[in-house]
Amino acid sequence: MPAVSKGDGMRGLAVFISDIRNCKSKEAEIKRINKELANIRSKFKGDKALDGYSKKKYVCKLLFIFLLGHDIDFGHMEAVNLLSSNRYTEKQIGYLFISVLVNSNSELIRLINNGIKNDLASRNPTFMNLALHCIANVGSREMAEAFTADIPKILVAGDTMDSVKQSAALCLLRLNRTSPDLVPMGEWTSRVVHLLNDQHLGVVTAATSLITTLAQKNPEEFKMSVSLAVSRLSRIVTSASTDLQDYTYYFVPAPWLSVKLLRLLQCYPPPEEGAVRGRLTECLETILNKAQEPPKSKKVQHSNAKNAVLFEAISLIIHHDSEPNLLVRACNQLGQFLQHRETNLRYLALESMCTLASSEFSHEAVKTHIETVINALKTERDVSVRQRAVDLLYAMCDRSNAQQIVAEMLNYLETADYSIREEIVLKVAILAEKYAVDYTWYVDTILNLIRIAGDYVSEEVWYRVIQIVINRDDVQGYSAKTVFEALQAPACHENLVKVGGYILGEFGNLIAGDPRSSPLIQFNLLHSKFHLCSVPTRALLLSTYIKFVNLFPEIKATIQDVLRSDSQLRNADVELQQRAVEYLRLSCIASTDILATVLEEMPPFPERESSILTKLKKKKGPGKVPDMEETKKERNSDMNGSTEPVSVNSSAVTMSTPSTSTDLLGLGLAPVLNSVAPASAGGSLLVDVFSDNSPAVASLAPTAEENFSSPRIGSADVVSDDPAAAVHDADELVNKFVCKNNGVLFENQLMQIGLKSEFRQNLGRMYIFYGNKTSTQFLSFSTAVICQDALKTHILLHLFCITKQVDPAVDGGAQVQQILNIECVSDFMEAPILNIQFRYGGALQNMSVKLPVTLNKFFQPTEMTSQDFFQRWKQLSIPQQEVQKIFKAKHPMDTEVTKAKIIGFGVALLDMVDPNPSNFTGAGVIHTKNIQVGCLLRLEPNTQAQMYRLTLRTSRETVSQRLCELLSEQF
Repeated sequence: MPAVSKGDGMRGLAVFISDIRNCKSKEAEIKRINKELANIRSKFKGDKALDGYSKKKYVCKLLFIFLLGHDIDFGHMEAVNLLSSNRYTEKQIGYLFISVLVNSNSELIRLINNGIKNDLASRNPTFMNLALHCIANVGSREMAEAFTADIPKILVAGDTMDSVKQSAALCLLRLNRTSPDLVPMGEWTSRVVHLLNDQHLGVVTAATSLITTLAQKNPEEFKMSVSLAVSRLSRIVTSASTDLQDYTYYFVPAPWLSVKLLRLLQCYPPPEEGAVRGRLTECLETILNKAQEPPKSKKVQHSNAKNAVLFEAISLIIHHDSEPNLLVRACNQLGQFLQHRETNLRYLALESMCTLASSEFSHEAVKTHIETVINALKTERDVSVRQRAVDLLYAMCDRSNAQQIVAEMLNYLETADYSIREEIVLKVAILAEKYAVDYTWYVDTILNLIRIAGDYVSEEVWYRVIQIVINRDDVQGYSAKTVFEALQAPACHENLVKVGGYILGEFGNLIAGDPRSSPLIQFNLLHSKFHLCSVPTRALLLSTYIKFVNLFPEIKATIQDVLRSDSQLRNADVELQQRAVEYLRLSCIASTDILATVLEEMPPFPERESSILTKLKKKKGPGKVPDMEETKKERNSDMNGSTEPVSVNSSAVTMSTPSTSTDLLGLGLAPVLNSVAPASAGGSLLVDVFSDNSPAVASLAPTAEENFSSPRIGSADVVSDDPAAAVHDADELVNKFVCKNNGVLFENQLMQIGLKSEFRQNLGRMYIFYGNKTSTQFLSFSTAVICQDALKTHILLHLFCITKQVDPAVDGGAQVQQILNIECVSDFMEAPILNIQFRYGGALQNMSVKLPVTLNKFFQPTEMTSQDFFQRWKQLSIPQQEVQKIFKAKHPMDTEVTKAKIIGFGVALLDMVDPNPSNFTGAGVIHTKNIQVGCLLRLEPNTQAQMYRLTLRTSRETVSQRLCELLSEQF
């Protein structure tokens, strides 16, 4: 920047500022300002032309007045005139005034743009920098439209000075953030990427920031930046601090650039080229090695810079998740920070180890630090660090240490901060059920949880206990005995009363043989809590009483007296009054057989997704709940085909108010059964009971009576005919879901789109989850499903919002859910496109992804004997009915994985059918509305040549071709 000459000091401005500061009151200040404004206005309107110095001085005064909070409605033209000055100080003040005061809708914007264009074309580096800074500071769409074509030229021009290149790169970055659709790189991409090789590290630093942002939006276009970033990073980390003297910060060479390069590399998977990958591994090892070296300075700036590079390197190692040695070394390095005296380092170490715990390579290494983490939970003063310790214990938990971790969390819960108690309760509940080998331990744990933190135990948690107990015969007696003993405490939390009432109502007969827990004692114990409970709990206890009438006829008269009392029959609450009247009448007129039928034991409940886990994810935000086992399950999932029909005991006593639901395709949402819906005994414990969003995991089985369905589904956007602008990785995304139905469909830095699908015959239902990953609200949020004309006649699509109405605003960290109902009319080739539009940070975001609705989703598996298979195989002998493809294996040829993929594809895997035991055969029927198409397939692997031969025979040529295309991409 040019030196300011002695004569450039503005004495009049200094005097004015001094006068303002010396004012004794607000009124005196306003009086002095008004006097000065009148003087400036007269000078600007006077006949005498002002010289550049005077204009500059008066514009500076106006700027100062504006910064004091007063409105300025004149002087803009004089500021614009300063842009044409050849003196730096005058031009600088002009640009400063424009950056602060000029609105993007100003009538002067055209004059301003002309002044900026003149400076950009001047080739004077000082003037060019001023112009670029002004464009970036204003950042309006009008300026983006005017200059996005010129700035890339300046950035890549060979004769542009380094300081101007830095400004140009940062200016483009600013414009890309405000108007991303107006920054087309295209022809400039390669030349911008090669700025990573520039000799000036300032240019490289600015270019890296720009490339990182652009690569997040268009990763394929900037893929070449990976090798250049690795090369530059290698030169930095292997250099001595004296080699990069101008960019060495407290003995750490170029720490800001190193961090930016490591973040750029996190936009991509591990490099495929062996040389680049090896060089990157060396860089990361060098960074880890340097962390072990003694510090070269005791100043905090040195440790901050060094640790910033280290933590970013560890983030890259975690992101790649492919080098076991690096992951373990990173874990050990973080373990050293767990006992560091610096609170921020302990916090960051715990946070990074949470992510490491979800990697199969480093999970065991993380577990070795369990005692240190438990100690941090007990001794840390900072609540945020304690919360991260809880998160890490949750992440590192598995079957080997579950009981220890749950016990420590329960101990901590008694003294935990109120702000994190609910979250700890959810985590304890999830871990207890997930890793319960002995279900008596699970019951004890949850009851203890209710005792310690009853106010923070949500309904989902106590629903779960009942679910487990009802589905496991071996724990029912123990549960009844345990809750009976727990209820004898003088003060019981209401949630414990709910659990006790439900379990004793179902299984109280299992402990009735003990005189200490006779039927009358059980009833009196529950009824002693009745007057202390809220209305919903009283309603549940009344249902327990009528269950007792069936279980214990000897206390029928006692229960009838309670139901007949005025406090029940004339209760002010309608629900309690109605239950008392109906239950009393039922007990009086029904025979023993009828009572036994109506009040029989609850049937086992269907398996569902964990509503506790869903609640925890909502509380933590998308992507913040690591789960290694769920990740593995997702990789190997094969969930094609329908779920089993749900049996409904429609006559059982209900404990919630019925409501009906709309079901346009007749698929039938699975009812939430009378009280709770535990999983089957052999299934996973992570299932849903009374989930508020039960439609998201509803069964497709048709039901005769939807007693307890979800809230009414409101209509969202109708199916659109507009073509999609750009479809993200279309074929790759579709191939990813060919053999599975659940997973993340699309994710970028703003949004995550998840899918859950179910199919039965020619009908399907897809649950689409839109998660806002940012802390900023999405505005004008809308979605539409686009079908090409050729596709419309083959499948019918209906899109619905799970909420009552479509909310155009999606809060930061929130999730919106929609349902897509699908009907396959005839076989098809293309997939529909999902288009999402919303405004983020003032800019319109438009993204399109292909929905994984493929023909194989409408398979129904068909079991066949060897004789039937080959007889049908010979019948499909017309050349057009067979499609055969020989292709190279893209993945390791694992027999179990191959079987899982064939089953996930939708066909039945037929054992002992093919004479060659290493071959795979399958059979299924494609169901459409118009026709059913039988399909036989044969997959012959050649492990020596790493090749497959896939043969498909169906009765329709187009079906054979499409299925062959889909399945061959999976191996």
